Amino acid sequence: MSEILAVISMFPDQVCGGAPIFLAKNEEELEALAFLLEKIMDAMAHDLKNGTKIIVKH
Repeated sequence: MSEILAVISMFPDQVCGGAPIFLAKNEEELEALAFLLEKIMDAMAHDLKNGTKIIVKH
């Protein structure tokens, strides 16, 4: 079963929930955070195409 480990977003008013939320100032920071977190957590980043990415352990 897959699990969402983290959420990374440029829009804090659009995210909430049970996973840790990381806020990015711009697209570059969003990409950098997603890349680092997927490596650290040994998981995959998925782009929701709305300024938000999720890190999922499959």
